[in-house]
Amino acid sequence: MAGMNAESSALASEPHKAKVIEERAWYARPKSEVLQLLQTDPLKGLSPEEAAKRLAQYGPNELAAEKKTSSWKMLLEQFTSILIVILLAATVVSAVLGETLDALIIFIIVIACAVLGFVQEYRASKAMEALKKMAALTAPVVRGGEECQIPAAEVVPGDIVILNTGEKVPADCLLLEAVNLKAEEAALTGESMPVSKEAGIVLAPETALGDRRNMVFAATVINYGRGRGVVVATGMQTEFGRIAGLMQEVEAPPTPLEQRLDVVGKWLGVLCLAVVGLVTGVEVLLRGEPLLAMFIWGVSLAVAAVPEALPAVVTGALSIGMQRMARNNAIVRRLPAVETLGCTGVICSDKTGTLTKNEMTVREVYVDGEVYEVTGVGYEPKGEFRQQGVAVAPKPSLMRLAEIMALCNDAALVRREEAWSLMGDPTEGALVVVAEKAGLAVEDLRRERPRLGEIPFDSERKCMTTVHSEGEGQVAYVKGAPEVLLAKATHLLEKGKVLPLTPEKRREILALNEAMARRALRVLAGAFRELPPGFRSYTPEEVERDLVFVGLMGMIDPPREEVKAAIKTCQEAGVRAV
Repeated sequence: MAGMNAESSALASEPHKAKVIEERAWYARPKSEVLQLLQTDPLKGLSPEEAAKRLAQYGPNELAAEKKTSSWKMLLEQFTSILIVILLAATVVSAVLGETLDALIIFIIVIACAVLGFVQEYRASKAMEALKKMAALTAPVVRGGEECQIPAAEVVPGDIVILNTGEKVPADCLLLEAVNLKAEEAALTGESMPVSKEAGIVLAPETALGDRRNMVFAATVINYGRGRGVVVATGMQTEFGRIAGLMQEVEAPPTPLEQRLDVVGKWLGVLCLAVVGLVTGVEVLLRGEPLLAMFIWGVSLAVAAVPEALPAVVTGALSIGMQRMARNNAIVRRLPAVETLGCTGVICSDKTGTLTKNEMTVREVYVDGEVYEVTGVGYEPKGEFRQQGVAVAPKPSLMRLAEIMALCNDAALVRREEAWSLMGDPTEGALVVVAEKAGLAVEDLRRERPRLGEIPFDSERKCMTTVHSEGEGQVAYVKGAPEVLLAKATHLLEKGKVLPLTPEKRREILALNEAMARRALRVLAGAFRELPPGFRSYTPEEVERDLVFVGLMGMIDPPREEVKAAIKTCQEAGVRAV
C-alpha cells in the first residue's frame, strides 16, 4: 500500500502527467486501484478546486487543432505555384524592357488570381471554425458530490462521468457501473454493431482496443443502458486523439490539377530558357548581332510564350465550383481541392448510415400462422399492416406481440420539431415504432405495466427478458433469436388461444424464419410466460422456460431514398460505385 501511495503521489506531482496516463493499461487494473491512482472519489468525484488544477495541468479536453495558417501566409501561398512565379518573372522582365503596359496587365492578372484564391480559402476556414463552435458538447459529471453539466472541454482525468443513452462519451473512461450498457464504436473501431460493456472486470494487458469491454472511449456514443465511468485520458491522450495525431502528421498530397500545373510550369520554364539560349546563340554566332540586344530579344520571345490568362482561367473555374458546392452545404477548405472530385473514378462506400439510414424498420410480422406486411420508413410512427396489399386492423395476437416488443425494450422515440429520432439501440427502436403503428401508446403502456425485474440480453442466451405487473399477477416478456425462443417454448399463442407447440409447428416457424432471413430481414421472436404472484427469482433458469411463443418480426435497414438517383448520377459521370 505504501508503494501504491508513493506511485499516486508521484503521478500527482508529475508535470507531464497526461503522457504517463496515456501509457497505462487502465483496462488491466482493478477499478479500486485506478480510483486510487487518479485520487478521486467514485461517489463525490473531484472537488471544483481540484478539477480546476487538473484542467490547468492537462489542458482542455479537446483535440489539438492543426496549426492555424495566418492570413498573410495564406495570401503568400497563392504565389507559390511555378506558373505564378514564371508570370512574376515575366512581369519584371517586361518592365525592364520598357513594356510597361504588358507588365501592368500581367501583374494585375497575378494579383487578381491570388486575391480570388485567398478570399475563397479564408471564407472556408472561417466557416470551418463556426462549425466547430456549433459542435461544442457538454458532459454530465459528478463534482463535489453533485451531478452537473459542464463543457466537454473542461473534463479532466479523475472526473466521474455519467453515461446515459444517446449521449456522446466525452473522454476515455474506465467503467465503474454498467447497466445493460452498449456503445456504438464505429467512429473508432469501424464496428457497426453496438458493443456490450461490463464494469468491474480486469482484462489482459494485450487486449485489443475493440475488446476492451470495461472501457468506453471519447467520440463514441452510448446507445443503450446507463453507467458511470472514471476519466483516464482526455484530449490527444484518448484513443481517438491518437488517431487524430496520426492524421495530422500526414501531409495532404497535391491534387491532380496542382500536379499538372506544376508540370506545365516546369516545361514553360525550360521552354523559356531554351528560347533565350537558342535565339541569343543563333543571332550572335551566325549573324554577329550584339550579345545584349539578342539576349533582350530572346527574353521578349520567352515572355510572349507565357500564357498569362491560364492562372486566371483556372482560378476562376475553381472558384465557381467552390461557390456551387457551398450552395449545396459542402465546405471546401483549399481551392484546388474542388478539382479532385472531377478526377474521381471510383467511390467506395459502406452501407450502414451512408447508403442506408441506420434506422431499422420492421417490414414483416408473423402471428397466427399469417404474415403481415408493414408500411412506413424510419422512426416516424406512421404506417399500416397489410395482407396481399390490403390494409387490415391488427388482430389480438399481433397486438400481444407488439406489447411484448414494446415492453421488453429500453429504446424511446423522441420528437424534435418535425423530425423523429431515437434514444437507444436501432433494432429496439424499430420495435417501438411498429408498436406505435399498431396503435399502442408505448410510454403510457410502460407506466401502466411497470418493470419489476430484468434479465439483460447477452450473446450466449441470445435473448432479453423483462418482468412486468399485469393485473393481480406478473408476466415475463421475452424477445430474442427465433430458434432460441422456440427451444424454450412449450406452447403457442394462436388466434387468442394458448395451444401446445407441436413439432410440425416448430418446423413451420423455423422455415418461415429462414425465408425471412433470405430476404435480408433481421428476425426477432417474441414470447411470454405468466408468473405466479410473489415470484421474485428473476434468473434465466427460472424465468426463461415453459414460454408461450407469439410470433416473429422481420426488419431491415432501408436504403435512403436518394441512393438510387445518386448511383445513377455516378454511372452517368463515369464513376464506378463500390
